[in-house]
Amino acid sequence: MQRIYVTGAAGFIGYHLCELLLAEGFRVHGFDGMTDYYDVTLKRRRLAGLQQREGFGFTEAMLEDHARLAADMAAFKPDAVVHLAAQAGVRYSLEAPRSYLSSNIDGTFNVMEASRDLGVKHLLLASTSSVYGANTEMPYRETDKVDTQVSLYAATKKATEALSHSWAHLWHLPTTCFRFFTVYGPWGRPDMAPFKFTKAILAGDPIDVYGHGNMFRDFTYVTDLVRAIRLLVDAVPERPESPEAVAEGDSLSPVAPWRVVNIGNGEKVALGDFIAAIEAATGREAIRNLMEMQKGDVRATWADNGLLRRLTGYRPETDIRTGMAAFVAWYRDYYRL
Repeated sequence: MQRIYVTGAAGFIGYHLCELLLAEGFRVHGFDGMTDYYDVTLKRRRLAGLQQREGFGFTEAMLEDHARLAADMAAFKPDAVVHLAAQAGVRYSLEAPRSYLSSNIDGTFNVMEASRDLGVKHLLLASTSSVYGANTEMPYRETDKVDTQVSLYAATKKATEALSHSWAHLWHLPTTCFRFFTVYGPWGRPDMAPFKFTKAILAGDPIDVYGHGNMFRDFTYVTDLVRAIRLLVDAVPERPESPEAVAEGDSLSPVAPWRVVNIGNGEKVALGDFIAAIEAATGREAIRNLMEMQKGDVRATWADNGLLRRLTGYRPETDIRTGMAAFVAWYRDYYRL
């Protein structure tokens, strides 16, 4: 595979993935709506860096514009499609729920349709650890039942998993869905805790610590995450000869060339340890404003990344102190602090 189409290319993860693919010699075409959910200037600066690279092309348009998306993909003729574009954020889904339906469901369906029409060799779709919802048995495994989502954002992502499975079955479209676990790193999103906490701590402002700090996350450094995506591009699922042919622990569908894969560090990190990593990197002490959990949030996430290792031989391994030190260094440089 030499030509890869990436939606959400100006986004946090999309930017890092495109950088990696270009460095490895792939032709990459990005697609992004450049929406104002967060600072568009940050997106423009990411995009400007990509546009200086040989082998990169870009189209600015919305996923909901099926005709534009289909024509753009057809002109590029991708071997693989990595669909990262989405309306993100658990909390914002309480304020603007319809945007999640149009972007995450309608937009993803348009990507699936165009991929089917073009006969792409591999469609890869971004999902989220939030689909595990109210599950309490951890670490989360891809073969766990996921029927108890607690936010609309998670519900739309679970819906795209189900939609893509049906398309893989009906049209023999090899599809991999990956579930991300709390991704962070340079060029990150301003609505995420690493960005918000770093900004507040450096300014001497208090940080809102939900769940009174009794929360855990599986923090995944962004360069580890995109390396895993890159390797999964080559791990094309095949329809098994029979349900019995699916190996134990593999999420491969018994009736379709479809699989879901966790991408996480495989380590449950306490919120207090995460804040301590920022304090160490900034040299400042956080002022904690302890609060109740927010609607749609979960107490903990923790990935079993064994399937990723079996498929690619790789697992994320950047620890939270190393990762947050790199993020804080980028933040200070970007904002000239």
